[in-house]
Amino acid sequence: MGKDISQAVIRRMPRYYRYLGDLLEQGVERISSNELSAKMKVTASQIRQDLNNFGGFGQQGYGYNVQFLYSEIGKILGLEQQHNVIVIGAGNLGQALANYPKFKKLGFVIIGLFDINPKLKGETQSGVPVMMLEGLEDFAARHEIDIAALTMPKNNADKIANRLVNLGIHAIWNFAHVDLDLVDKDVVVENVHLSDSLMQLSYNMNMHQNAGEIKDFNGKRVERL
Repeated sequence: MGKDISQAVIRRMPRYYRYLGDLLEQGVERISSNELSAKMKVTASQIRQDLNNFGGFGQQGYGYNVQFLYSEIGKILGLEQQHNVIVIGAGNLGQALANYPKFKKLGFVIIGLFDINPKLKGETQSGVPVMMLEGLEDFAARHEIDIAALTMPKNNADKIANRLVNLGIHAIWNFAHVDLDLVDKDVVVENVHLSDSLMQLSYNMNMHQNAGEIKDFNGKRVERL
């Protein structure tokens, strides 16, 4: 692409991909930036600016070919190839990831589940057996692993993450409630702190509920006359 793309733009690309996929299912063949804007609640100019970072893809007077744009955004997001994923931590969250069917449709195939709890050994999730973490190195030697998802408690997350890095895994999807301290700073990490998202929701809910209220200097609500 020849230039750095802002993270704000990158965060919007999966949303474009999702909406375009819905349009394809509805049989829509082409759409204008104004029509897409109305559906996504993003300004038409923002859509055009975002897509122009990658070449534009539209034709004046025609708009966007939905199938073509969907395919091109899929390429931008790296979805034209399969990504092998392992999950470290086979508890409730790890099992939920393993059983989520949309991942495989997008090309993210979970090929291994690991845990330290011997009671989980041999259990299967969507056909994938739970293995003990002690066998991680042997498994990595026999399989190509693109992404590791950490769904374990934060206490040992750094240690396990660096162990993964030493095995040549350079993309980590981190659900552990900690910011990882890695020896290799070139590793790609996507942090998913679920409680942070819930706290943001709580803040927005609180602001919405308190909109228009009058409070005194002690923060107590004052009834309107």
